[in-house]
Amino acid sequence: MITPADDYPLHQTSRAFRDPGVDRNLYDRFFFCGYPDSGDMYFAAAFGQYPGRNVADAAFSFICNGVQRNVRGSRLLGADRLDLHVGPVRVELVEPLKRVRLVVDDPDSGIAADLMFSARAVAFEEPHYRWAPGHLTVFDITRLTQNGAWEGWIQADGVRHEVHAPTWRGTRDRSWGIRPMGARDTTSAPDGPMPTYYWLWAPLNFDDMNVLFDVNEDPDGSRWHENAAITLAGSDVSTYGTHTYGIEWRPGSRHADGFTMTLQLPIRSLGITLEPRLTFFMQGIGYSHPTWGHGMWVGPDERTHDSFVSANAPEADLLFNHVQILCDAVRDDGVRGMGILEMLISGPHAPSGFTSYTDVRP
Repeated sequence: MITPADDYPLHQTSRAFRDPGVDRNLYDRFFFCGYPDSGDMYFAAAFGQYPGRNVADAAFSFICNGVQRNVRGSRLLGADRLDLHVGPVRVELVEPLKRVRLVVDDPDSGIAADLMFSARAVAFEEPHYRWAPGHLTVFDITRLTQNGAWEGWIQADGVRHEVHAPTWRGTRDRSWGIRPMGARDTTSAPDGPMPTYYWLWAPLNFDDMNVLFDVNEDPDGSRWHENAAITLAGSDVSTYGTHTYGIEWRPGSRHADGFTMTLQLPIRSLGITLEPRLTFFMQGIGYSHPTWGHGMWVGPDERTHDSFVSANAPEADLLFNHVQILCDAVRDDGVRGMGILEMLISGPHAPSGFTSYTDVRP
């Protein structure tokens, strides 16, 4: 089927964009987050399309005064891949790789926002992700990560919060490819036990530098993906290297109370300490949510909202395992910045002391 997306000179195969032969787990997603220098608020958003499942979904979360508020939407994807609107959330590509607009309007919850992301630097192109721990390829992904500043406003509980650069910064990413989505396929042989998944990701904003750290590890601690990169202010070239890291664990969870990293780069060695401010629970924008998870069929045009007190979240519960922790970032040269540490540790991981899917740090 030919659709409006096919009118753009973007094809890399002989097939139309809406080809019925696409992989069931094909996806294409936007992610956004933002925070003020004060470290007392946080927002995140996600927008995804799943052509093999004919589903599109989106969500927006906002943390203020210790409460995480979430709005989510899901709909039939249909033929128009250029329609970047689902339920209460709309994404506008104002200037690709430079400016993106995020609009939220959910009268039922009282949450609304109009936010413009402007890039502070070129996008980091992360090393390609390919992970096949069993007989299936679970991940085959390209992703870019880009730091930036935000302008606009957010409204919740009748209070409007102004958002202005440079005091509001954040990160966006774009990823596409194959990864587990939606309901599991029940028409073939069982996949076997759920594989361990270990994931750390930290995009950091400094006035003079942008930093990206990430790592995936197997249960024995061996790495199957890693990245360490910086872009200096005023430069359009990123420098890539390797890293080491250490975690100070939060009791009763699989989350960090402190974190250190050392980036080994061709131009320098850079040590950074992360000091947590607040925790965002990723289920708010669909990650691991049993009903509103990415690619799940909810209905032709549905939306929902909820909220909870962050301090009361049961961090040992699998629904609250996947987090982004807003942190102050302190470099070994004394320069301070801010960013996030994303953590998803599911299953055994010997270096961390985890032996099952449900144990936590004492």
